[in-house]
Amino acid sequence: MSAHTHPRSPQPAAGGVDFKLPWWGVVLPAIAFFVLLALVIGSGDAHAVSGNGTLTHLVDRIHESLSH
Repeated sequence: MSAHTHPRSPQPAAGGVDFKLPWWGVVLPAIAFFVLLALVIGSGDAHAVSGNGTLTHLVDRIHESLSH
């Protein structure tokens, strides 16, 4: 049994590719961009936590091993 094909549209697309982008395809990346931008701009007031924690020691050891 053969499948029926759809006829081509009489008007070709002006720019070549014709597609529709949903509203959330523009809004969600824009929101994510502005949230990350706000985090980067607001990080000037951040202060590092001082202490001899395990994580700090591990990061120091990795830094030392990469620098040699």
